[in-house]
Amino acid sequence: MDIILASKSPFRAMLLQNAGVKFTAQSANIDERAVEAPLYNSGATPEDVALVLAEAKALDVSERNSSALVIGSDQTLSLGDEVLHKPEDMEAARRQLLKLSGQTHHLNSAVVLCKDGQTLWRHVSVARMTLRNLTPEFIGRHLSRVGSVALQSVGAYQFEGEGVQLFERVDGDYFTIVGLPLLPLLAELRKQGAIDA
Repeated sequence: MDIILASKSPFRAMLLQNAGVKFTAQSANIDERAVEAPLYNSGATPEDVALVLAEAKALDVSERNSSALVIGSDQTLSLGDEVLHKPEDMEAARRQLLKLSGQTHHLNSAVVLCKDGQTLWRHVSVARMTLRNLTPEFIGRHLSRVGSVALQSVGAYQFEGEGVQLFERVDGDYFTIVGLPLLPLLAELRKQGAIDA
């Protein structure tokens, strides 16, 4: 069975490759902000938003690839009731890290499997992430060291890199933090007969 990752994320691809899953990657053609906009007035939780975005990606790619099993994944970062997005520039990254400093936020990582334009399975995992108290000076030095890589994630940090130094406490598994709940996904791929059980 052909497996397609509906994402060009190098981090998600690396997780699947390291797990020995054979797949191809294909970007979804959706406007994420347009998909999520109506959800904010509907009472949807940040977990719901992550699931809807993951499903929209998987369905878009599935409709163009008949009989393939398509993996869609997305992640939201929630600080209380507020959902934060990837920073647009380094100044936005600085403001975001200042906002998260000393706070606990949630990373809501969703994964969906679709085939022939139909959703087969949906899952969301949540990690609780507590940043230590960061000074503006430290944030400035940190961002100068990591550069534009800080703009590639919803939290303005790369947990799998130097961003791990920002944290005081983490409750959740590594795969959820990086953005693909890998263990539940592998279990479902085995159940679907897509990988060796």
